[in-house]
Amino acid sequence: MIPGPLLFARYACPPNERGLCGPADNAALRGYALAGQAGPGLVRLARGFAGAWPYLQLIAAANGIADPLDAAVVEAYWIGNGLLENVRVANYGAFLDERFRRPAGGGWESIASAIPAGALPHHSFHVFGVYPWTGLLREGRAEPSLHVLDSCRIGWGRVAAVDPLMVERRPLTWDGRVLGFGAPAPCQVAPGLVTDLRPGEWVSLHWDCVCDRLTPPQLRSLRRYTARHLRLFNAPALAAL
Repeated sequence: MIPGPLLFARYACPPNERGLCGPADNAALRGYALAGQAGPGLVRLARGFAGAWPYLQLIAAANGIADPLDAAVVEAYWIGNGLLENVRVANYGAFLDERFRRPAGGGWESIASAIPAGALPHHSFHVFGVYPWTGLLREGRAEPSLHVLDSCRIGWGRVAAVDPLMVERRPLTWDGRVLGFGAPAPCQVAPGLVTDLRPGEWVSLHWDCVCDRLTPPQLRSLRRYTARHLRLFNAPALAAL
């Protein structure tokens, strides 16, 4: 696994370069990542991600890890791994309450009900459960669009071609009540900071950019944690039927 700060940059660069989150100096973030420099400068930039950084701190503290940019902590937040299971429900509830109760307004009940139901500090919960109510992305939209949710979640797909780079992935769907996944379809994406991709490789995606190659265990984890939080998001809609 690559060093944690560089792994963080791979996932953080795509939305940062769109002006959606993190420090305004997105050229510096990409520059550190391209140069492979996981030093103090990159760490300072990572701390400027008001959405992601507190999650990394929470996961690290729950696992007795001093560095929030430890590679396993970064992987836990973006992809998912066993570190998430060590975050106590009460601690996660207090974390969300402190940061999101006020901006969520009337949507707080939906967030609060998901905590004891199995929510974990994975990026997918932030996308499906928190972002729609708090609008942390700097687009100023009152409500999330399907495209934003689909782009903001960490997706996965199999490389179908490399020139141009095409990845076969399952898009997010919405039938007016429930979020789900459509049939696999090819889409053109940017290579991001990953080089020498080959057809057949599985990759992670963020804002139409490849973030990393996925090992079989990582692919299973990403699918599992995404499905877990999608079920929590859909639960209120299903209960109302």
